[in-house]
Amino acid sequence: MKIVMQRVTRASVSVDGEVISSIGNGLCILIGIKRDDTIEDMKYIVKRILNTKIFDDNNKKWSTNIMDKQYEILCISQFTLYHTLKGNRLDFHKAMPAQEAEQFYNKFLAELGKNYKPELIKDGKFGAMMEVNIKNNGPVTLEIESLNKLNKANECDDV
Repeated sequence: MKIVMQRVTRASVSVDGEVISSIGNGLCILIGIKRDDTIEDMKYIVKRILNTKIFDDNNKKWSTNIMDKQYEILCISQFTLYHTLKGNRLDFHKAMPAQEAEQFYNKFLAELGKNYKPELIKDGKFGAMMEVNIKNNGPVTLEIESLNKLNKANECDDV
């Protein structure tokens, strides 16, 4: 799994010109799901989303996380995060096929809700052509990828 996580003052997603989800202060998260992603990958990403300290405390230091602030999260499925270029053409063979990915994405949302407040978690519409409006705060944008079988032995990061 791979995410692009943006600290925002507001974000929304529209489908066919209609806003279907919106948040105020919080995180907008673009989520890519790879063919061989597992529940372990999902749990790793959920931990990172909820525990990464990218919000200011009273001293303007990044020492608080989304849960400390009780901010909202807007999740957007984003299969293009697992693209490769073949010449100038995009190829998405690394991305999980849509039907499997939708089930995995829904499990991801459930896992996120199980570890945080479900009422503070919003999402787009899986598989739809979406317009995402993001007002980045900072700007602060992080790319985080789950551990895969090849680099787990080399990972010394405390999750």
